[in-house]
Amino acid sequence: MTEQAGAALRRHGDHVRLTVRLTPNGGRDAIDGWETGADGERYLKARVSDPPDKGRANKALVALIAKAAGVAKSAVRLVSGDTQRKKILRIDGDPEDIVSRLEGAGAR
Repeated sequence: MTEQAGAALRRHGDHVRLTVRLTPNGGRDAIDGWETGADGERYLKARVSDPPDKGRANKALVALIAKAAGVAKSAVRLVSGDTQRKKILRIDGDPEDIVSRLEGAGAR
């Protein structure tokens, strides 16, 4: 795992946990790269065009991350942060493949 991804991507036996900072109403759906917050925690910055109304932004985030990770939308679940900007996602699948794809997505 690259240093830039750091603790934002955590491998587990059959899944990966990903910390994301989401910007709803971001004008477009995109992954904006890795960042370190003021608290020193690493996260993946993402934006979606949907508003944070009735879970629409969270659904758009799940679709965006699923595409970047190369998994089905059903393999991505929101673990925490339903109404917060910082979210933790669980991505089911091969951890090595998922981490490789997401590290590449964050480098764009």
